[in-house]
Amino acid sequence: MNILSVFSELLAQSGFAAITWQQGVMLLVSFVLLYLAIKKQFEPLLLLPIAFGMFLANLPLAGLMNEADHWYQSGVLRIMYMGVKSSLFPCLIFMAVGAMTDFGPLIANPVSLLLGAAAQFGIYVAFALANATGLFTPGECAAIGIIGGADGPTAIYIANNLAPDLVAPIAVAAYSYMAPELVAPIAVAAYSYMALIPLIQPPIMKLLTTKKERQIVMKQLRKVSKVEKVVFPVFVVLFCSLLLPSVAPLLGMLMLGNLFRESGVTGRLSDTAQNALCNIVTIMLGTTVGATANGEIFLRVQTLAIIAMGLLAFAFATVGGILLGKVLCAITGGKINPLIGSAGVSAVPMAARVS
Repeated sequence: MNILSVFSELLAQSGFAAITWQQGVMLLVSFVLLYLAIKKQFEPLLLLPIAFGMFLANLPLAGLMNEADHWYQSGVLRIMYMGVKSSLFPCLIFMAVGAMTDFGPLIANPVSLLLGAAAQFGIYVAFALANATGLFTPGECAAIGIIGGADGPTAIYIANNLAPDLVAPIAVAAYSYMAPELVAPIAVAAYSYMALIPLIQPPIMKLLTTKKERQIVMKQLRKVSKVEKVVFPVFVVLFCSLLLPSVAPLLGMLMLGNLFRESGVTGRLSDTAQNALCNIVTIMLGTTVGATANGEIFLRVQTLAIIAMGLLAFAFATVGGILLGKVLCAITGGKINPLIGSAGVSAVPMAARVS
Protein backbone atom coordinates (compact mmCIF):
# COMPACT_ATOMS: atom_id res chain seq x y z
CA MET A 1 0.00 0.00 0.00
CA ASN A 2 1.57 3.31 -1.10
CA ILE A 3 1.15 6.70 0.55
CA LEU A 4 -1.38 7.87 -2.04
CA SER A 5 -3.74 4.99 -1.36
CA VAL A 6 -3.45 5.63 2.38
CA PHE A 7 -4.44 9.26 1.92
CA SER A 8 -7.18 8.25 -0.50
CA GLU A 9 -8.66 5.82 2.01
CA LEU A 10 -8.34 8.37 4.80
CA LEU A 11 -10.17 10.97 2.73
CA ALA A 12 -12.92 8.50 1.81
CA GLN A 13 -13.58 7.82 5.50
CA SER A 14 -13.45 11.46 6.53
CA GLY A 15 -16.21 14.01 6.96
CA PHE A 16 -15.09 15.77 3.77
CA ALA A 17 -16.39 12.85 1.71
CA ALA A 18 -19.54 12.41 3.79
CA ILE A 19 -20.76 16.00 3.91
CA THR A 20 -24.10 16.61 2.17
CA TRP A 21 -25.33 19.81 0.56
CA GLN A 22 -27.92 20.17 3.35
CA GLN A 23 -25.21 20.07 5.98
CA GLY A 24 -23.21 22.59 3.98
CA VAL A 25 -26.14 25.00 3.89
CA MET A 26 -26.77 24.65 7.63
CA LEU A 27 -23.07 25.23 8.36
CA LEU A 28 -23.27 28.47 6.38
CA VAL A 29 -26.42 29.47 8.30
CA SER A 30 -24.62 28.80 11.58
CA PHE A 31 -21.74 31.04 10.45
CA VAL A 32 -24.20 33.86 9.69
CA LEU A 33 -25.79 33.50 13.12
CA LEU A 34 -22.36 33.48 14.78
CA TYR A 35 -21.56 36.70 12.92
CA LEU A 36 -24.79 38.32 14.11
CA ALA A 37 -24.11 37.20 17.68
CA ILE A 38 -20.46 38.26 17.85
CA LYS A 39 -20.18 41.21 15.47
CA LYS A 40 -23.69 42.68 15.73
CA GLN A 41 -24.27 41.49 19.32
CA PHE A 42 -27.85 40.37 18.67
CA GLU A 43 -28.64 38.75 22.02
CA PRO A 44 -25.29 36.90 21.96
CA LEU A 45 -25.91 34.98 25.19
CA LEU A 46 -28.69 33.15 23.35
CA LEU A 47 -27.78 33.32 19.68
CA LEU A 48 -24.15 32.22 20.06
CA PRO A 49 -24.87 28.83 21.71
CA ILE A 50 -27.75 28.23 19.27
CA ALA A 51 -25.48 28.95 16.30
CA PHE A 52 -22.64 26.79 17.60
CA GLY A 53 -25.03 23.96 18.46
CA MET A 54 -26.27 24.12 14.86
CA PHE A 55 -22.65 24.05 13.68
CA LEU A 56 -21.79 20.99 15.80
CA ALA A 57 -24.89 19.02 14.83
CA ASN A 58 -24.17 19.39 11.11
CA LEU A 59 -20.56 18.21 11.23
CA PRO A 60 -20.63 14.98 9.15
CA LEU A 61 -19.97 11.72 11.01
CA ALA A 62 -19.46 13.52 14.34
CA GLY A 63 -22.59 11.89 15.80
CA LEU A 64 -23.14 14.48 18.52
CA MET A 65 -26.92 14.14 18.17
CA ASN A 66 -27.03 10.39 17.50
CA GLU A 67 -29.60 8.44 19.51
CA ALA A 68 -28.68 4.95 20.78
CA ASP A 69 -30.64 2.16 22.45
CA HIS A 70 -29.08 3.07 25.77
CA TRP A 71 -29.08 6.76 26.64
CA TYR A 72 -25.47 6.74 27.82
CA GLN A 73 -24.34 5.57 24.37
CA SER A 74 -26.03 8.50 22.63
CA GLY A 75 -24.21 11.59 21.42
CA VAL A 76 -23.37 14.11 24.11
CA LEU A 77 -25.75 16.76 22.71
CA ARG A 78 -28.54 14.17 22.46
CA ILE A 79 -28.11 13.42 26.17
CA MET A 80 -28.25 17.14 26.99
CA TYR A 81 -31.32 17.46 24.74
CA MET A 82 -33.30 15.32 27.17
CA GLY A 83 -33.59 18.45 29.30
CA VAL A 84 -35.44 20.10 26.41
CA LYS A 85 -37.50 17.04 25.55
CA SER A 86 -38.66 16.62 29.14
CA SER A 87 -39.44 20.36 29.47
CA LEU A 88 -37.00 20.56 32.40
CA PHE A 89 -34.89 23.33 30.86
CA PRO A 90 -37.89 25.54 29.94
CA CYS A 91 -39.21 25.29 33.50
CA LEU A 92 -35.80 26.17 34.98
CA ILE A 93 -35.50 29.14 32.62
CA PHE A 94 -38.91 30.34 33.78
CA MET A 95 -37.72 30.17 37.39
CA ALA A 96 -34.73 32.33 36.47
CA VAL A 97 -36.93 34.81 34.58
CA GLY A 98 -39.28 35.02 37.56
CA ALA A 99 -36.36 35.88 39.83
CA MET A 100 -35.40 38.71 37.46
CA THR A 101 -38.90 40.13 37.05
CA ASP A 102 -40.40 43.02 38.96
CA PHE A 103 -44.18 42.77 38.74
CA GLY A 104 -44.55 46.09 40.54
CA PRO A 105 -45.43 48.11 37.40
CA LEU A 106 -48.08 45.53 36.46
CA ILE A 107 -49.59 45.57 39.96
CA ALA A 108 -49.57 49.37 40.02
CA ASN A 109 -51.10 49.66 36.56
CA PRO A 110 -53.16 46.52 35.77
CA VAL A 111 -54.25 47.95 32.42
CA SER A 112 -50.75 47.12 31.13
CA LEU A 113 -51.86 43.48 31.29
CA LEU A 114 -53.95 44.23 28.21
CA LEU A 115 -50.84 45.23 26.28
CA GLY A 116 -49.27 41.86 26.98
CA ALA A 117 -52.48 40.15 25.90
CA ALA A 118 -52.68 42.17 22.67
CA ALA A 119 -49.11 41.20 21.84
CA GLN A 120 -50.26 37.59 21.61
CA PHE A 121 -52.18 38.47 18.43
CA GLY A 122 -49.42 36.83 16.40
CA ILE A 123 -50.32 33.45 17.91
CA TYR A 124 -53.75 33.55 16.30
CA VAL A 125 -52.39 34.71 12.96
CA ALA A 126 -49.86 31.87 12.81
CA PHE A 127 -52.45 29.34 13.98
CA ALA A 128 -54.86 30.41 11.23
CA LEU A 129 -52.14 30.29 8.56
CA ALA A 130 -50.89 26.87 9.65
CA ASN A 131 -54.45 25.54 9.72
CA ALA A 132 -55.16 26.97 6.27
CA THR A 133 -52.25 25.06 4.73
CA GLY A 134 -53.87 21.74 5.61
CA LEU A 135 -50.43 20.28 6.40
CA PHE A 136 -50.81 20.22 10.17
CA THR A 137 -53.23 18.95 12.81
CA PRO A 138 -54.95 21.50 15.10
CA GLY A 139 -52.50 20.64 17.91
CA GLU A 140 -49.54 21.16 15.60
CA CYS A 141 -51.04 24.47 14.39
CA ALA A 142 -51.30 25.62 17.99
CA ALA A 143 -47.68 24.63 18.61
CA ILE A 144 -46.59 26.63 15.55
CA GLY A 145 -48.73 29.58 16.60
CA ILE A 146 -47.05 29.80 19.99
CA ILE A 147 -43.94 31.11 18.20
CA GLY A 148 -45.91 34.38 18.07
CA GLY A 149 -45.71 34.52 21.84
CA ALA A 150 -41.99 35.11 21.34
CA ASP A 151 -41.05 32.99 24.31
CA GLY A 152 -38.66 30.11 23.73
CA PRO A 153 -39.39 28.02 26.85
CA THR A 154 -43.14 28.28 26.25
CA ALA A 155 -42.71 27.29 22.60
CA ILE A 156 -40.73 24.21 23.60
CA TYR A 157 -43.18 23.26 26.34
CA ILE A 158 -46.24 23.60 24.09
CA ALA A 159 -44.59 21.76 21.20
CA ASN A 160 -43.59 18.91 23.51
CA ASN A 161 -47.18 18.54 24.69
CA LEU A 162 -49.22 19.27 21.57
CA ALA A 163 -47.05 18.15 18.66
CA PRO A 164 -44.40 15.62 19.67
CA ASP A 165 -44.51 14.05 16.23
CA LEU A 166 -45.36 15.39 12.81
CA VAL A 167 -46.52 12.96 10.18
CA ALA A 168 -45.82 14.57 6.85
CA PRO A 169 -48.77 14.49 4.45
CA ILE A 170 -46.44 14.68 1.51
CA ALA A 171 -45.73 11.50 -0.41
CA VAL A 172 -42.37 11.31 -2.09
CA ALA A 173 -42.46 9.01 -5.12
CA ALA A 174 -43.98 5.70 -3.98
CA TYR A 175 -43.57 6.25 -0.22
CA SER A 176 -44.38 8.66 2.56
CA TYR A 177 -42.05 9.57 5.38
CA MET A 178 -42.33 10.36 9.05
CA ALA A 179 -40.93 13.82 9.63
CA PRO A 180 -39.11 14.34 12.91
CA GLU A 181 -40.37 16.32 15.83
CA LEU A 182 -41.94 19.72 15.52
CA VAL A 183 -40.15 20.72 18.70
CA ALA A 184 -36.92 21.36 16.83
CA PRO A 185 -38.05 23.85 14.13
CA ILE A 186 -40.45 25.57 16.52
CA ALA A 187 -37.77 26.02 19.18
CA VAL A 188 -35.16 27.22 16.70
CA ALA A 189 -37.63 29.65 15.13
CA ALA A 190 -38.75 31.04 18.49
CA TYR A 191 -35.24 31.49 19.86
CA SER A 192 -33.80 32.86 16.62
CA TYR A 193 -36.53 35.47 16.30
CA MET A 194 -36.11 36.40 19.96
CA ALA A 195 -32.44 37.07 19.31
CA LEU A 196 -33.20 38.99 16.10
CA ILE A 197 -35.71 41.37 17.68
CA PRO A 198 -33.44 44.40 17.00
CA LEU A 199 -33.92 43.69 13.30
CA ILE A 200 -37.60 42.66 13.29
CA GLN A 201 -39.34 45.12 15.61
CA PRO A 202 -37.95 48.65 14.92
CA PRO A 203 -39.33 48.99 11.34
CA ILE A 204 -42.80 47.95 12.55
CA MET A 205 -42.61 50.26 15.56
CA LYS A 206 -41.65 53.26 13.44
CA LEU A 207 -44.29 52.47 10.82
CA LEU A 208 -47.17 52.34 13.31
CA THR A 209 -46.29 55.27 15.59
CA THR A 210 -45.68 58.98 15.12
CA LYS A 211 -42.67 60.87 16.41
CA LYS A 212 -44.94 62.67 18.89
CA GLU A 213 -46.24 59.36 20.26
CA ARG A 214 -42.73 57.96 20.61
CA GLN A 215 -41.70 60.99 22.67
CA ILE A 216 -44.41 60.56 25.31
CA VAL A 217 -42.85 60.36 28.79
CA MET A 218 -44.87 58.21 31.16
CA LYS A 219 -45.20 59.32 34.78
CA GLN A 220 -43.92 57.38 37.76
CA LEU A 221 -46.40 54.78 38.98
CA ARG A 222 -47.51 54.43 42.59
CA LYS A 223 -45.25 52.57 44.97
CA VAL A 224 -46.25 48.93 45.38
CA SER A 225 -45.99 47.45 48.88
CA LYS A 226 -43.98 44.35 49.73
CA VAL A 227 -47.15 42.56 50.82
CA GLU A 228 -48.66 43.06 47.37
CA LYS A 229 -45.51 41.74 45.69
CA VAL A 230 -45.43 38.63 47.90
CA VAL A 231 -49.14 37.86 47.59
CA PHE A 232 -49.19 38.40 43.81
CA PRO A 233 -47.17 35.30 42.70
CA VAL A 234 -49.03 33.02 45.12
CA PHE A 235 -52.43 34.30 44.01
CA VAL A 236 -51.57 34.09 40.30
CA VAL A 237 -50.42 30.46 40.55
CA LEU A 238 -53.45 29.48 42.64
CA PHE A 239 -56.02 31.16 40.40
CA CYS A 240 -54.51 30.26 37.02
CA SER A 241 -53.64 26.68 37.96
CA LEU A 242 -57.17 26.04 39.21
CA LEU A 243 -58.56 27.60 36.04
CA LEU A 244 -56.10 25.85 33.67
CA PRO A 245 -54.12 23.10 35.44
CA SER A 246 -51.85 22.57 32.43
CA VAL A 247 -50.15 25.94 33.02
CA ALA A 248 -48.95 24.95 36.50
CA PRO A 249 -45.42 23.73 35.56
CA LEU A 250 -44.28 26.86 33.74
CA LEU A 251 -46.28 29.37 35.75
CA GLY A 252 -45.37 27.69 39.03
CA MET A 253 -41.64 27.91 38.27
CA LEU A 254 -41.98 31.52 37.11
CA MET A 255 -43.69 32.60 40.30
CA LEU A 256 -41.41 30.52 42.53
CA GLY A 257 -38.48 32.47 41.12
CA ASN A 258 -40.36 35.72 41.68
CA LEU A 259 -41.12 34.72 45.27
CA PHE A 260 -37.39 34.14 45.81
CA ARG A 261 -36.90 37.75 44.74
CA GLU A 262 -39.74 39.43 46.60
CA SER A 263 -39.81 37.48 49.88
CA GLY A 264 -36.65 39.16 51.12
CA VAL A 265 -35.50 36.02 52.95
CA THR A 266 -34.00 33.98 50.10
CA GLY A 267 -31.44 36.34 48.64
CA ARG A 268 -28.97 33.58 47.88
CA LEU A 269 -31.59 31.51 46.04
CA SER A 270 -32.72 34.54 44.07
CA ASP A 271 -29.12 35.36 43.13
CA THR A 272 -28.47 31.76 42.08
CA ALA A 273 -31.62 31.61 39.96
CA GLN A 274 -30.86 34.95 38.27
CA ASN A 275 -27.22 34.24 37.54
CA ALA A 276 -25.64 30.78 37.94
CA LEU A 277 -28.74 28.70 37.19
CA CYS A 278 -29.86 30.92 34.33
CA ASN A 279 -26.41 30.90 32.71
CA ILE A 280 -25.95 27.12 33.03
CA VAL A 281 -29.38 26.30 31.63
CA THR A 282 -29.01 28.89 28.84
CA ILE A 283 -25.80 27.21 27.68
CA MET A 284 -27.37 23.75 27.57
CA LEU A 285 -30.74 24.90 26.21
CA GLY A 286 -29.30 27.13 23.51
CA THR A 287 -26.71 24.60 22.35
CA THR A 288 -29.14 21.68 22.19
CA VAL A 289 -31.90 23.74 20.53
CA GLY A 290 -29.39 24.74 17.85
CA ALA A 291 -28.27 21.11 17.57
CA THR A 292 -31.77 20.07 16.48
CA ALA A 293 -31.28 22.07 13.27
CA ASN A 294 -30.24 19.09 11.18
CA GLY A 295 -29.84 20.00 7.51
CA GLU A 296 -31.81 17.04 6.17
CA ILE A 297 -34.70 17.95 8.48
CA PHE A 298 -34.73 21.70 8.17
CA LEU A 299 -34.40 22.09 4.44
CA ARG A 300 -37.89 20.73 3.79
CA VAL A 301 -40.97 22.61 2.69
CA GLN A 302 -42.85 21.98 5.94
CA THR A 303 -40.02 23.13 8.17
CA LEU A 304 -39.36 26.22 6.08
CA ALA A 305 -43.10 26.97 6.25
CA ILE A 306 -42.92 26.80 10.05
CA ILE A 307 -39.99 29.25 10.05
CA ALA A 308 -41.87 31.64 7.74
CA MET A 309 -45.11 31.46 9.75
CA GLY A 310 -43.11 32.04 12.92
CA LEU A 311 -41.72 35.27 11.48
CA LEU A 312 -45.22 36.46 10.57
CA ALA A 313 -46.43 35.54 14.04
CA PHE A 314 -43.66 37.60 15.57
CA ALA A 315 -44.41 40.59 13.38
CA PHE A 316 -48.16 40.49 14.06
CA ALA A 317 -47.52 40.11 17.79
CA THR A 318 -45.61 43.39 17.67
CA VAL A 319 -48.41 44.99 15.63
CA GLY A 320 -51.08 43.86 18.10
CA GLY A 321 -49.24 45.28 21.10
CA ILE A 322 -48.54 48.64 19.45
CA LEU A 323 -52.09 49.10 18.11
CA LEU A 324 -53.61 48.53 21.54
CA GLY A 325 -50.96 50.87 22.93
CA LYS A 326 -52.22 53.54 20.54
CA VAL A 327 -55.80 52.93 21.67
CA LEU A 328 -54.83 53.26 25.34
CA CYS A 329 -52.80 56.36 24.49
CA ALA A 330 -55.91 57.96 22.99
CA ILE A 331 -58.15 56.89 25.88
CA THR A 332 -55.76 58.23 28.54
CA GLY A 333 -55.16 61.49 26.73
CA GLY A 334 -51.57 60.75 25.79
CA LYS A 335 -50.40 59.30 29.10
CA ILE A 336 -49.30 55.94 27.66
CA ASN A 337 -46.51 55.60 25.11
CA PRO A 338 -47.70 53.15 22.41
CA LEU A 339 -44.18 51.74 22.08
CA ILE A 340 -44.52 49.82 25.33
CA GLY A 341 -47.09 47.66 23.53
CA SER A 342 -44.27 46.02 21.58
CA ALA A 343 -42.65 45.07 24.91
CA GLY A 344 -45.66 42.83 25.48
CA VAL A 345 -43.93 40.41 23.13
CA SER A 346 -42.43 37.94 25.56
CA ALA A 347 -38.84 38.10 24.34
CA VAL A 348 -37.24 38.89 27.69
CA PRO A 349 -35.41 41.25 27.96
CA MET A 350 -34.72 42.28 24.38
CA ALA A 351 -38.26 43.41 23.48
CA ALA A 352 -38.39 45.79 26.43
CA ARG A 353 -34.89 47.01 25.67
CA VAL A 354 -35.83 47.76 22.05
CA SER A 355 -39.01 49.56 23.18
